[in-house]
Amino acid sequence: MLTLDSRNFHGWGYRRVVVSALESQTVASTLQSDSTPQHEEEATAQGEQEAGAMSMVEREFAYTTRMISTNLSNFSAWHNRSKLIPRLLYERSASSIMRRQLLDDEFGLVRRGLWTDPYDQSLWFYHDYLMSIISSSVPAEAAIVLDLTDEDRRERLRGERDSIEEMLEGAEDCKWIYQALLQCTAQYLDLAVKAKNGDPKHSVPDPEVKNNMRVWLEQLKTLDPLRMGRWDDLHNALQL
Repeated sequence: MLTLDSRNFHGWGYRRVVVSALESQTVASTLQSDSTPQHEEEATAQGEQEAGAMSMVEREFAYTTRMISTNLSNFSAWHNRSKLIPRLLYERSASSIMRRQLLDDEFGLVRRGLWTDPYDQSLWFYHDYLMSIISSSVPAEAAIVLDLTDEDRRERLRGERDSIEEMLEGAEDCKWIYQALLQCTAQYLDLAVKAKNGDPKHSVPDPEVKNNMRVWLEQLKTLDPLRMGRWDDLHNALQL
């Protein structure tokens, strides 16, 4: 099915069901083969070990990479990738260095796609996912990097904002760019305020940043007037 329609979310959903069944098959067969009370504990332990050996996370992660490289606009592949990452890191017993490298790799992958086609909604949704998991409020089980500091976050947000702003050249009518710029900048300002309150050496970014945000928001209102209520709410939320 996915060969014929690589973006079919029903196909991707059923694939997850099948993979889960295949992974759990070893445990079930092991427990059934020796279910006597005296061997129950040994059978359970063996089943867990074999289940680890049966894990298909690495193969499924590689499959999403292959499907994305074939079609960058495959939202279902990007979504499945986001669901695999926490388990992938757990099963790799990933160190902090490995986790940071994966985060860099994922940002790099989606950024290359965005430079190819900044109008692709699927890419921006995955970028939004990556932006959300660098937040200090993200649960540990969903985070890619567990020991990000606020300075790490500010550095990442500065880099993303600069990269996204460069995309505007030649794509001034792309609303996704303005949304991402507002998101990056809002997150950065929240961290800057937090840093200022905690450490006098830090300061809130120049007021010109707020002016830029107003310009970006006005562009959104022009490009997508049907969501005017949403943009007005965003205006109020950002205190612009």
